[in-house]
Amino acid sequence: MIDASTFLYVSTFLLGLVIGSFLNVAIHRIPREESIVFPASHCPSCRESIRWYDNIPLIGFILLRGRCRSCHKAISFSYPLVELLNGLGYLFLLNQFGPGWEWGAYAALYSSLLVVTFIDLAHQIVPDVITLPGMVIGIIVSSTLLPVGWLNSVAGLFLGGVLFYLVAVLSRGGMGGGDIKLVAMIGAFIGWKAVLLTIFVSALAGSVIGVFLMIFFGKGRKDPVPFGPFLALGAMVSIVWGSPIIYWYTHLGT
Repeated sequence: MIDASTFLYVSTFLLGLVIGSFLNVAIHRIPREESIVFPASHCPSCRESIRWYDNIPLIGFILLRGRCRSCHKAISFSYPLVELLNGLGYLFLLNQFGPGWEWGAYAALYSSLLVVTFIDLAHQIVPDVITLPGMVIGIIVSSTLLPVGWLNSVAGLFLGGVLFYLVAVLSRGGMGGGDIKLVAMIGAFIGWKAVLLTIFVSALAGSVIGVFLMIFFGKGRKDPVPFGPFLALGAMVSIVWGSPIIYWYTHLGT
């Protein structure tokens, strides 16, 4: 017999995989301004509909050996990667927050950030269709399901957005409008203190990766580097470890 805890974790992982499969559809279609509902899943190369058993998360990719059944074109490894990351992310959040509405809210945010990350990496855009509704949803969720509160949520939204807007103005286009809206959305979910931590972590991670790319790949200071993935990383750090980090920082020297 499977105990209740094991069943919960297995079910959560499978749910993450299934939703991850849908996220792949969003990642592919949103930048192309296509419907994420119709038509049904199909091969982007030959447009042939994907059979249901080939669409099973992870397993379908393995059985097909990473190639379309119809045209035999290679399937991007990002497809199983997104599914796996979403499943593991749901498990990690469940371990941190336990089952409940708080887990559900953060899981939804995590999936949204995963979509933003892969779209930004591939196309250097952060879609408004995710961030603008996300701001509203963030305020509603923070006011009802999360221990953030509506005032803290609104403050996080405006503080994150205003700070990044100022960076965009001072850098003369060095920060895109999509990033401004993304950090505002994140602030709506996590509040003003956590969004400051998010900005710090994302800037630190971005600097480290930027130096790495310059040293080992010859990238220049003017080469564009998508910042959405770093904001997503900073947001997850703030969600999971934000409270102890902020407590430690505010009590330095006391």
